[in-house]
This record gives sequence, structure tokens and C-alpha cells, in this order.
Amino acid sequence: MQTFVGNIEARLDEKGRIFVPAVYRKILAEGTSKRLVMRRDTDNECLMFYPEQVWNEKVEQLRQTLDEWDSEDQLILMQFMADAEYLELDGQGRVLLQKKNLETIGAQQDVLFVGMLNRFALWAPETFASKRLSQSELAARLRAKMSRKNKEG
Repeated sequence: MQTFVGNIEARLDEKGRIFVPAVYRKILAEGTSKRLVMRRDTDNECLMFYPEQVWNEKVEQLRQTLDEWDSEDQLILMQFMADAEYLELDGQGRVLLQKKNLETIGAQQDVLFVGMLNRFALWAPETFASKRLSQSELAARLRAKMSRKNKEG
């Protein structure tokens, strides 16, 4: 499977529709489903988009870690799933985003798609810019993560 990479600027239309970038649509077309699942990210002010197959894998991982008879686990699962919705690309490669979802990330007209390997995110450009690490901080964090991973592996 190809991966979603890069950051691509886009613009919402007056109805809240947005063209999924052509390079992302091409990757989606290679998959088994044309549907996306979108949910607000749990940690960041962005919307996450998962190809349906990737979403199903994530949900299965979550299901395996939760106890269906534990009330706290039930609440986690309910809230996680309630904040998700299926999206279909129309014939022109657009998806319709609900106004409430755009408001939660502070998106006006301009938005930014950011690739994240097997999924992608949608940000308000100013918010993403404010969260970006400096080049030296990114390098330091990558080195720390990779050296820890190499020691464990």
C-alpha cells in the first residue's frame, strides 16, 4: 500500500465540500473501498481521515484492548465511535464536511491536508503552523525515538 505524504493546501466551497487531493484519491482508488471514515483527532485540533480498511483495523485493535463489560471501556468506545462518520467521495472527488466539524478545528475557507502514512489529517493552516516543531527539535525527537526503538528491537 502506498502512503499518504506531504501537505497540500485546499479550499472549501460554500457548501463545505472539499476536493480530496488527486494524489490521495489515487491511493484510495488502489484500496478495497472508496469510503473514508473521518473523526476529530483525540489530541490535536484536526480531522483524521482513514481509508475504510485502515479504520476497521484500528477499531479492531481498540476492541481487543477494551473489556466490553467494563463501564469505563464502554464509554471510551462509545465516544470514540460516536465522533466518527463515514464519508463518500462524490463523482468529482469531493467530500462534504459538516459545519460543526470544521468549526471544531477552526477551519474557515483555507485548509491543509497532511499525509500520515496510512491516513491523512485536515488542519486549519494557522493551527498546523503553530504546532510545527522547529527543524532542530524535530531532528532531536526523531533521534530519540529511533535510538530507543533500535535499543528495544
